Amino acid sequence: MILYPNRSIDIGDIKHYRDFFVSQRVRRIYLDELGETASLPIGIATVKLVIAAEDIAIREARELIDTTKSGINSPLKQQQLLQFIKTIVAYKFPTMSREDMEKMFGLSELKQTRFYQEAFQEGIEQGIQQGKLQTVRPMLAAGLTVEYIAQVLDLSVEEVRQLTQSQSE
Repeated sequence: MILYPNRSIDIGDIKHYRDFFVSQRVRRIYLDELGETASLPIGIATVKLVIAAEDIAIREARELIDTTKSGINSPLKQQQLLQFIKTIVAYKFPTMSREDMEKMFGLSELKQTRFYQEAFQEGIEQGIQQGKLQTVRPMLAAGLTVEYIAQVLDLSVEEVRQLTQSQSE
């Protein structure tokens, strides 16, 4: 299956893949031609969220979340679909603040998403790295060797040398 937001994106050049299309092993689907979101299966409606206009995407995302919570009995499938909805929204609205996401999904749900957990972990790792980098200058000033600093801060000798060069420039 190949998903297109609309027909104008499809260049129609299938010469290298003609057998797949003729045998119907591959089908083209145009999301804008699928009909109203409310009448679609929840999985298809969720994919269609990708092309929803921004002014209605949040409303549709909330409706999909409610439908998922009430209509999907399997906790695993429910969590996967909720994660998919939230990922689409996060990519669709990259400037949306954490507070807005919390209002939209509820704080506890947001914190359970893989998107949030990965972003949080990345922030922690960046903070640790930044702290290590800021520690190099005072350690050098104290007369410690590059090798010792690398060992203590769990950095490579090359990283410490690069830091000493960039700090001296």
